[in-house]
This record gives sequence, structure tokens and C-alpha cells, in this order.
Amino acid sequence: MSLCTDLYEIRMAASYLRRGMTALATFSLFARKLPRDRGFLVSAGLADCLDFLQHLHFDNDELTYLADVVGLREDDLAALDELRFTGEVWAVPEGRVVFADEPFLEVTAPIAQAQLAETALLNFVTYQSSVAAKAARCRIAAPRADLIDFAARRTHGLEAARAVARASAIVGFAGTSYVAAAREFGLPAAGTMAHSYVEAFQDERAAFGAFAEDFPGATVFLVDTYDTLQGVRTAIEVAAEARPGGHLGIRLDSGDLGELAIHSRRLLDDAGFTDARIMASGGLDEHQLAALADTPIDAFGIGTRMGVSADAPSLDSAYKLVEYSHRPVMKLSSGKLTAPGAKQVYRGDSGEPDLLVLRDETPPDDREPLLRLMMRGGDRLDGPEPVAVAHQRFDRDLQWLPDTARLLTDPTQVEVKWSTKLRRLTGDLQRFLATRYGLEDTSSR
Repeated sequence: MSLCTDLYEIRMAASYLRRGMTALATFSLFARKLPRDRGFLVSAGLADCLDFLQHLHFDNDELTYLADVVGLREDDLAALDELRFTGEVWAVPEGRVVFADEPFLEVTAPIAQAQLAETALLNFVTYQSSVAAKAARCRIAAPRADLIDFAARRTHGLEAARAVARASAIVGFAGTSYVAAAREFGLPAAGTMAHSYVEAFQDERAAFGAFAEDFPGATVFLVDTYDTLQGVRTAIEVAAEARPGGHLGIRLDSGDLGELAIHSRRLLDDAGFTDARIMASGGLDEHQLAALADTPIDAFGIGTRMGVSADAPSLDSAYKLVEYSHRPVMKLSSGKLTAPGAKQVYRGDSGEPDLLVLRDETPPDDREPLLRLMMRGGDRLDGPEPVAVAHQRFDRDLQWLPDTARLLTDPTQVEVKWSTKLRRLTGDLQRFLATRYGLEDTSSR
């Protein structure tokens, strides 16, 4: 598992270890800016980060590869063989709303250990937080409907499908079609039938009848294989004959979903199926959900556009060294300046700016700290938590989130203010480095 990193991480770690550079380093993982039309992000991926750190080590096969292919020396291999994560992690718990400049997590450990974790931690947090934010926007767009994760077939790999199911559940999706994730995370598994099922039978009535017979407690008919409204009528006839116990509904997967839902609702109600639910799917995102919010659709299957965060498939995230051997450090590169020192974020009432401070500053009395200590001495302080706990956090933060940050178009993120002490440290270090390297002083904060 330790080869799940970029080669330069291994080379840097080996170089540190050759030179006895084992002092504590703090790395901060954050987003430099939010994608277009994003007013917030949602912390996700932390569970995988903690699991990775807890199991960080090189096995014999990996060390053999590093010797044969990468060309590491025997002393490098011996040092890596002994390497385990012994540090601490401060992190924003999953489900919390996060903004640009705020750390998702900070790792403090001997520098080789912290360096090796960079690729995996960025991968977990960047992708899962992006998807969680996209899924959260779907919830904002359709607050009264049940949302189901339908993304597994088009995510970029089955590992991504697993992550999407969990991230969407964190923000309140009611279930997932991906059975492996449903089993692993204790989520409701949801699914109906495909058009191929209908086509495999002699006609639509035979297909619906067989499904009602085989799954009387989960009968949802896919009605748009041939003619949608005729499919609804056929579903009504089959249901009236079979009277399947339990869940009964129809799924719309094409056409003008709003108009079809209105006509379908009328047909179902007139036939006495007033409790039958209407589900819709088919390339939906938050903007289409908002347009359908006032239609009689009870549930939506959300797939590709959520699963790949289609309009914002990447996040300008970074994992940067901010302190080494009790010495604050920073990067001066144009457009990529980093703030030095280990940090904490404090949150107040809705509408108030968040406060980014140095971790050793005196906590303000009226604000809540966002980052919590998750690992100490390489050990997790708590075991894995149920997804439902992260979901509860998100629901609270969604209520806190200002309306301007919830907008689906042209949102405004909550302001993140820097403490006086952080501004002073950043400015002083920036001026020191500018003088040291003969650069123009560009300090502004």
C-alpha cells in the first residue's frame, strides 16, 4: 500500500532518512480556491486517510521493487522497512462544510512519514470532498425528494464508485445502487429494472408481471421502454391484478420528466394508487433537479454528473509543508503562496466569517474549533464512525450555511479571516525570505 504514492515522495523520504532528518514536520492539506459556482466544499475522505496512515509500511515485495527498479540503496531499504506512521493528525470531521484556505487536515510527523502520505491523502480528500459538494448541491436543489446514488457504472473505476456512494450518503442521499458499497457502509441498496429486462420478455405486461411476482415487496416498474404513458397504464393494470405488498412505484428515465410525472401522477391517482411513488433518472444534476423541484416526483436517481462532479471534476488542492523542526516555512511562488505554521479554524454564527488562526493561539470564547485531533502516536483516537454520524454533521452545517453560499449559480463563499498573529507571522516570514533570496517584497496580508 505504501507504493500508492508518487516516486518523488519516496526519493525525498529516502533522502531525509539518509541525512538523519527525522524532526517533526507539519503539512497542511487545503483548497486554494473553490471551483466555479461552488460556494462551499464538504469534508469527505478522512476515513480513508486515517486507514492509510494506520497501515503505512513497505512490505518485502515493495522493497524489492524499489531496489530493482528504482535503485534505492540497502540502507534506504532498511530505513523504509522500519518506517511506520507515528505522528498525529488534526482534521475537520467528515460532513462539515469547508471553504478555501481552510485546512481539511494537518499531519505532524517525522518528515519522511508525513511526506510519503501526500499523494494518498490528496487523492482521498480532493475527490471525495468534490463529489460530496456536488451531491450536497443536489440536495439543496431537491430538498423534499429522496436522492439515490446511481453513479457506479460511470465513475472512474470501482474504487471511485465506492467513494461516491459514501460521499453522497454523508450529505443525505437515501441510498445507492452499488451493492458492494451498500454492504460495506450499511446503506440502503436501491434498484429497479433495466430496459433490457423489459425487452427480454414478449411484451411489457409480461415483464411487469414477472417482476411483480418475483419481487412483490420492491416493485418499481420502468415504464419508458416503448411508450411512457402506456407503460404507466400497463403498470397500473399489472399492479391492480397482483396487488404487490409493500413498495410500489414507477420510474421515468427519458423524455420531459416534469410533464410525464404530472400525467403519470394523474393516472396513478385516478386508478387508486395514491401512495405509488414516482422516481426519475437520466443524466440529472442539481440544475435539472431545481427545475423539477415542484413536480410530483418523489425520488431521483443521480448518476454520472454527480459521480464525476462533471462541472468541477478537479479541485485546486494542496498538501504543503508549513513547519519543520519548530521552524515555520512557506512557499512564495506566484499564485501559490502558503501560510506558515500549524493552524486551527474557528466558526461562529451563520453569516459570520470563519477565523483562521495559528493552532497555539488562545481560542476565542464564542467560536467552535473545526479541526479535531484524530490520531496521536500513529494511533486513531476513535474507531471508524458510521456514515450517519457524518450525515448529522452535514445537516447541521447545511442549516448554518448562509443562503448566498447555497446558491447554485454565482454563490459567495463565507469569508475566511486571518488572525492578527497569523498575518504577522506570514508577513514577517515573507519579508525575511524575500530579503534572503533577493526577491521583491510582495507581502500583502
